[in-house]
Amino acid sequence: MDGEPPRPSPAAGILDLQRPVAHGLPIILASPHSGTEYPADFLAASQLDPVALRRSEDSFVDELFGAAPRLGAPLLSARFPRAYVDVNREAYELDPSMFADALPKFVNTASSRVRMGFGTIARIVANGEEIYAEKLRFEEAQRRIAQLYRPYHRALRGLVEETEALFGGCLLIDCHSMPSGTDPACENSAADIVLGDCHGVSCAPEFVEAARRFLVERGFAVAINAPYAGGFTTGHYGRPSTQRHALQIEINRALYMNERDYQRKPHFPRLVQDLAALVDRLGRVAQRCLIGKLQDPRRSWAAD
Repeated sequence: MDGEPPRPSPAAGILDLQRPVAHGLPIILASPHSGTEYPADFLAASQLDPVALRRSEDSFVDELFGAAPRLGAPLLSARFPRAYVDVNREAYELDPSMFADALPKFVNTASSRVRMGFGTIARIVANGEEIYAEKLRFEEAQRRIAQLYRPYHRALRGLVEETEALFGGCLLIDCHSMPSGTDPACENSAADIVLGDCHGVSCAPEFVEAARRFLVERGFAVAINAPYAGGFTTGHYGRPSTQRHALQIEINRALYMNERDYQRKPHFPRLVQDLAALVDRLGRVAQRCLIGKLQDPRRSWAAD
């Protein structure tokens, strides 16, 4: 059934890294929340049914950006679900109310994400339902972080460093989806796509403007930094002063899927084509900007 997560696969297959034949663009794409392989122990520990657990998934986002390797950019996807481990968080953002034992002092228990229930180990799914029937032990969080979170970020960091070595810098595109009608109180809740740069901190404005202009030309309603400005990945990897840029892209799920039964809509392939063209456009912008910087390091972005 399309609404139910597939059966677990071997533990070794925790990541899906699709590499291009030739790394021709100075960009990397990451899909941290599209994983659908639900461990049996997680399903057993949850008080929710398998379909309810899927509400936190960025369903099919890895497929939406699947043309990236053909265009010359690697695509890294987590195969495990966000509800099990969220790699778009600090390593230890944990809610102490979820655990039977006391958490070490190094754990971040006070972040806004923890307060909302969406820490590294989430307390709730997207609609607010509690995931676990009983409290966890801290060693369980440590195991998931060691076996899943750390390998994901090692792989992502390796791609960033590899791209920088090839091109003198890079643009990381962190790919997500959002439920339709995300926040009725937000003026941008009707946006088709939200671009996030941590309010101007994680990437040069040229990338945001290039993406915005391209998407508007294609007929999409675009918002900037509201209601999503960027998560841990965008803020952690984005360092424009060192030519390391990170841009978060959130896609309204109503554009491409039925949110009740997880069926792709008929125009799914058209969105794949549009996003492939967006990746290509951003790759060309990154090439031009990075080449200009290498030729004259004193050159400002405003001059490009």
